[in-house]
Amino acid sequence: MNKITSSLMQDRQFRRYFTFLLSFCLLLFIITILFAHTLTNSAKSMLLSHDEAIASSLIKQGVSENVIAQALTGNNDAHTQEGADFLMKIGLHPTLETKFLPHLHHFHRRILASSCAVILPVCLLLIVASLLFMHRREQLYLRACTVIENYISNDYTYRLPQTDEGAVYQMFSSVDRLATMLQAHNEVQQQSKIFLRNTISDISHQLKTPLAALSMYQEIMENEPDQTAVIQKFAAKTGLALRRMEQLIGSMLKITRLDAGNIVFDKQSCRLCELISQAISELTTRAASEHKTIVLDGSADDMLLCDPAWTGEAIGNIVKNALDHTNLGGTIRILWDSSPLTTRIQISDDGEGIAPEDIHHIFKRFYRSSKSSDMPGIGLGLPLAKSIVEGQSGTISVQSSPHMGTTFTLLFP
Repeated sequence: MNKITSSLMQDRQFRRYFTFLLSFCLLLFIITILFAHTLTNSAKSMLLSHDEAIASSLIKQGVSENVIAQALTGNNDAHTQEGADFLMKIGLHPTLETKFLPHLHHFHRRILASSCAVILPVCLLLIVASLLFMHRREQLYLRACTVIENYISNDYTYRLPQTDEGAVYQMFSSVDRLATMLQAHNEVQQQSKIFLRNTISDISHQLKTPLAALSMYQEIMENEPDQTAVIQKFAAKTGLALRRMEQLIGSMLKITRLDAGNIVFDKQSCRLCELISQAISELTTRAASEHKTIVLDGSADDMLLCDPAWTGEAIGNIVKNALDHTNLGGTIRILWDSSPLTTRIQISDDGEGIAPEDIHHIFKRFYRSSKSSDMPGIGLGLPLAKSIVEGQSGTISVQSSPHMGTTFTLLFP
């Protein structure tokens, strides 16, 4: 009970109404005392007036003043049957209507008027105060209903009133927290829908070109069934298109799973030199065939806590990008070092560099600058590397100047 009362008293409107009720009860108590005093004085006046009329009548009849005084001021408890019979004989009995007793009738009308004059304003005050309290509560509830209807319509620009304490405002606060959770959930769903739509759009757009090429190659081979050289030529092109599609789909699946948070990185401590050597093992042959050099520079004892497979793929994608944009005889340098807070991996090349208008877009999916449109690739290597590094709480940045080469910096905590 005390807990409920304490909760109610936290509500400012209820406190005001309760204070009014206490004041009203005190006022009613004072009015009752004053009314009882007034009623007593009125009864006294009526009795004195009645006794005065009796005394005047008896004096006119010659009755002795001693007898009259004894009758009016004597023992009023000395009731006798003779007196009752006499009063009955002259028509004065308990069932007699008040209107036939002038003094009592006048007293009754006076008391009734006084009671109405006191009770009606008091009742009116109570009714007005109660209606005002209920009106304010009704406005509060209507406002809350409007805000909740907006929540139902996915409009979270409004908030429920929380300017006071009490059970009602605690409920409003809980509803607001629920609305915030729903808003966050809706935003996540919306972002997921946009992400899915963009992913499907990207995949369909990127698959159009190799699919069209495959369709054309297949038609050419069907029309030239006896031309072995033609069939071999376009069979080789078909293989390249299929491998490009396989690479595209594989990369899109990886980056989509990373962005969706479905990849759990299996972090383990590994030597940086071994990790980088394994990451570029398949690229050394290409570098040699293109007369390019990959130089490793770092301590053999440096360790990195990471997922070796995914981190190796990110490093390999960056090195592959460097090979794509480095001229014959160029050099790709991979440098790493450690500090108490971070481990840094730098991958630099001495190629043509990145144009200022392109450097802010190189991590976007499928982005290809106008200067690299004739180079192999699908524009997913760098975005995938970025997702892998950031998925392990790392950062990736790039510095480049035209004709001065490019440097990618990977920082891991």
